[in-house]
Amino acid sequence: MTTELRKRIITSIILFIIAVLCISINQIFFMGLSIVVAIICFVEWGKINKLNEKKALKSFIIIAPAFIYLFIILQFSTFALRGDSFESIIFFIIILCICICSDTGGYVFGKIIGGKKLTKISPNKTISGSLGSFIFSILPVLLFNLQNYTGVSFEVLSINIALCLIVSLVCQLGDLLISYFKRLNKVKDTGTILPGHGGLLDRIDGLIFAIPTVYILKITQIF
Repeated sequence: MTTELRKRIITSIILFIIAVLCISINQIFFMGLSIVVAIICFVEWGKINKLNEKKALKSFIIIAPAFIYLFIILQFSTFALRGDSFESIIFFIIILCICICSDTGGYVFGKIIGGKKLTKISPNKTISGSLGSFIFSILPVLLFNLQNYTGVSFEVLSINIALCLIVSLVCQLGDLLISYFKRLNKVKDTGTILPGHGGLLDRIDGLIFAIPTVYILKITQIF
């Protein structure tokens, strides 16, 4: 195990424990943390785009959509998806696990198998890594249903797996979107707050797009 991978694993475990505790304690505490996370991501977004007062129009075009998305769309969907019931909290944690597993699978498969590059947007992304993301994203649902595997119908299992794959796809697209802006501005990481990951936005770039997507799928009763 490389030093970088070890850092990523340790950081991921710590973040996951903190996230689960904050999700589970109460809504107010969770809302506060969610807003803090949005603020950090917003600041990091401004830094990677190198905004300044000399380019007011560019700054507004870059900042305004990010502000609306992070502080309105993301916050609303996050609070709504978390809800106040035990079932909604468990569901939210499962979505979080899917995103983490998707990211981990991409990193592990990309490092071990390597191979053809996925896109020029992010040179480190490979096709094998993308497949690894899809494969690993299914693990949380399989593990969650393991204790009652015989009681889960094929239809329900298929729907759950489809949800995992959609979440993984959105996570990967979100990762590529942030990578595009980092590459455009010649920036390697959005920050240095997380060892092995870079900035907070580097770590949750997929999650911030997955949550609103899952919320839309849920309210439209597609899943």
